[in-house]
Amino acid sequence: MSSEKSADDTRQVWDVVVVGAGPAGASAAYAAAVAGRSVLVLEKAELPRYKTCGGGIIGPSRDALPPGFDLPLRDRVHAVTFTLDGKFSRTRRSRKTLFGLINRPEFDQQLVEYAEKAGAEVRTGVTVARVEQHGPAVPDRRTVAVVLQGGETVLARAVVGADGSASRIGAHVGVKLDQVDLGLEAEIPVPATVAEDWAGRVLIDWGPMPGSYGWVFPKGDTLTVGVISARGEGAATKRYLEDFIARLGLSGFEPSISSGHLTRCRSDDSPLSRGRVLVCGDAAGLLEPWTREGISFALRSGRLAGEWAVRIAEAHDAVDARRQALNYAFAVKAGLGVEMGVGRRMLTLFERRPGLLHTAITTFRPAWNAFAKITRGSTTLAELVRTHPMAGRVLGRLDR
Repeated sequence: MSSEKSADDTRQVWDVVVVGAGPAGASAAYAAAVAGRSVLVLEKAELPRYKTCGGGIIGPSRDALPPGFDLPLRDRVHAVTFTLDGKFSRTRRSRKTLFGLINRPEFDQQLVEYAEKAGAEVRTGVTVARVEQHGPAVPDRRTVAVVLQGGETVLARAVVGADGSASRIGAHVGVKLDQVDLGLEAEIPVPATVAEDWAGRVLIDWGPMPGSYGWVFPKGDTLTVGVISARGEGAATKRYLEDFIARLGLSGFEPSISSGHLTRCRSDDSPLSRGRVLVCGDAAGLLEPWTREGISFALRSGRLAGEWAVRIAEAHDAVDARRQALNYAFAVKAGLGVEMGVGRRMLTLFERRPGLLHTAITTFRPAWNAFAKITRGSTTLAELVRTHPMAGRVLGRLDR
């Protein structure tokens, strides 16, 4: 494993420093560590920690996990009940598992442990104040200074920002956002008789505000119930969650956790790097714009960031480092960027015609089959649009 000293031979210079220990950061750390690089992960919270998240693990998430990773599943979904603002309920079923459900504290902790087993070192309870690529804290042009609150400086050949949607590393890179949504969620413990009614089945409700929807994800003796809509509709979003819980007959159960979270999607021209610093996951604004699904985007972009951070760490000049950073951006845009583009178009359709989507997915078998294939990971929205002319024509009309 590579390890160097700084110019004055008193401080270690890490090959890769990862800021944030969520799915994106843990994936980046694992990818860099298995390549034999010295890797340090800096996380401001103590682990495990709770995150506002439905916890759905779709096929692309599963396929992006490290080899041998045993998912800590709380349930396997074989049925989905769809409603349109509480009405027109229809349940579709599948013989094969559609996707799995996890609790984020367990899932994230296990990912971090995999990174540690690969050789990464993890420090928790530390907050990064800023990164510097020039100035007195930086001993040479191949080094980035990561300055912690309290004044300690950590040196690295490459830095990966995976510090969430309010990322300080993202601010350093200059990440630009064009869609911000508010998600509200409650973890509701329920009796065994209620839990049995939900086992293996989730509910998705197309909500009352444009682009909004709600969900119920069962996880043993707890139901994760949440809603999401565009930021700026905070009071209406709160009412939606309250009404949603009441409509489900769950108002009498006290939530163990109630939380909220802003999700942020990057604009098409938003940068993914600056010098020797890369961003991934929520820190880069990478998530699916329609569903706001972020775990698969975090895992996939994190792995790419870790792989290219290794190349940047090995770069001996700014030109080579820039070349590797551009290659990282190209890899992200060619895969995740294309999926985000189709997701934006789907969100536009959903905002205008939620009833149309509800009718299609509940009564039109090809639409249900497409949903099932996407959740299992055998295809993507982008691939469906590319290979199915009718889907492309529908979205094309919306673009005009």
